[in-house]
Amino acid sequence: MSYTVGSLFAGIGGICLGFKQANYKIQWANEIDKKACETYAFNFPSHKLYCDDIHNLLEPKKLGNVDIITSGFPCQAFSVAGYRKGFDDHRGNLFFEIMRLVEELEKKPTVLFLENVKNFSGHDNGNTLSKVANIIQEDYGYSFFWKVLNTCEFTKLPQNRERTFMIAFKDEVNWRSSPKDTMSSRFEKIFPPPKLNSPNPIKNFLEDDEIDEIFYYRQDEYMYQEIRKAMQSKDTLYQWRRKYVRENKSNLCPTLTANMGTGGHNVPLILTDDGIRKLTPRECFNFQGYPKSFKLPQNLSNSHLYKQSGNSVSVPLITKLAKIIYMAIS
Repeated sequence: MSYTVGSLFAGIGGICLGFKQANYKIQWANEIDKKACETYAFNFPSHKLYCDDIHNLLEPKKLGNVDIITSGFPCQAFSVAGYRKGFDDHRGNLFFEIMRLVEELEKKPTVLFLENVKNFSGHDNGNTLSKVANIIQEDYGYSFFWKVLNTCEFTKLPQNRERTFMIAFKDEVNWRSSPKDTMSSRFEKIFPPPKLNSPNPIKNFLEDDEIDEIFYYRQDEYMYQEIRKAMQSKDTLYQWRRKYVRENKSNLCPTLTANMGTGGHNVPLILTDDGIRKLTPRECFNFQGYPKSFKLPQNLSNSHLYKQSGNSVSVPLITKLAKIIYMAIS
């Protein structure tokens, strides 16, 4: 059986791709960012993409019923790097738009799958997560489960990327809740998945082709001497942190972020035989687990592509969670 998915805040389609790889059928998607919509439409031409503000989706019944609603809803309001205003920030309030659509669909979906930054679970001393859980449980009749998972612990991707995942089941019985955790009876034996803790080496995710000179740092760069002195290993990724170089231990890629698209200094660095360079956009997509078949529009600037890869999800982790959900509802 193939379950259907409707995707909100779909971005470039990382969550959709993960569910598609787990044999779900994507019925429709919504994303406001026009550049992200270009990349999404380029890779998912067979279903409807609503490139619009979620507030403008005023007739949810016309979207069509789906078994699962997924949403990587905006994280800036809850990020450690942001102001952490949470529900006082208009971006935080977008959670309520998700639930409005759930309520106004002709039939409530069986599963809700929500993704946000790690800090979502601890924001406002846990009150934000508790509020979300209470709304989903008490107002909409879903069980609620959440967990912070790190990409490098559950997939072969060598990226240190912790994210909060929230999964809710409609009309479920025999589930329990505690102040620190919520366990769905559907997940009692199958979630969380076993840890792998053995990611593939960094070199597996680097491009084999000749890399364009624009990605290299040469001696005319103001911080070249500093980074050249600090970067000694070809098996390690580094970051320039404005005034110093940070070496990432454990042979992991640092968390890829959206602000890689603002100036490029946040893009991880690597030492090669040809010199010091930053990761290319395609390599950033590789570290997020996107397959080679995923197409990057040639008309988009590198800054947009860096932003899109950093804003996205680790696809193999989504696929793994989607398969677990499939087991739970089949």
